[in-house]
Amino acid sequence: MLADENSFEEWDTELLTLDPLDFPGYEGKLLEAHEKSGTTEGVLTGLAKIEGISVVLAFNEANFMMGSMGSVVGEKIVRAIERAIDLRLPVVIFSTSGGARMQEGILSLYQMAKTSAALGKLAENHLLFISVLTDPTFGGVTASYASLGDILIAEPNALIGFTGPRVIMQTMRQELPTGAQTAEFNQEHGLIDLIVQRAEMRSVLARLLRYHQEGVQYAATV
Repeated sequence: MLADENSFEEWDTELLTLDPLDFPGYEGKLLEAHEKSGTTEGVLTGLAKIEGISVVLAFNEANFMMGSMGSVVGEKIVRAIERAIDLRLPVVIFSTSGGARMQEGILSLYQMAKTSAALGKLAENHLLFISVLTDPTFGGVTASYASLGDILIAEPNALIGFTGPRVIMQTMRQELPTGAQTAEFNQEHGLIDLIVQRAEMRSVLARLLRYHQEGVQYAATV
């Protein structure tokens, strides 16, 4: 639906998650996630073309532990961003995640700073980052790279936030406003730039990438 046919070249498929904390049952969950998703981790990264425009692409795999961000997810995203800098290409990341992966503890939380720092380098190199938030995008992913796009796009009715309403009620004893954490609520309050149907995502992204490409070419001639 997104990339030009046969244009996606996947990167870093050899990176596999370890169990650094010997977390009970983690190895079994990883095996189950692999069998369920057909992937080796909660994110896929690579080089692709969208309507002929080259782009570094990453997207969470919800069937792999709900796209949660562990060490390998963070490492793959950082490597993709670093390659985008080397290749002078824009980055598009599709997020869907429950947040940081608790089975890896602080090593998982570290990926928030790590991915954010990599995007800082991308910005210093004047390269575009488009973040697309799908349903749901929560936790450490929302609190790091997913919210740092130059342009933030969400799909209709996607739930986006740091933590869910039940946790907020349990910890803060407060109820969220009606419709809070939906894409529409976030757009109304300034977090989201665009809400785009999945069927229209390819054409919208291509248009934005083309605008950026033409802007870079113009700047180079001035």
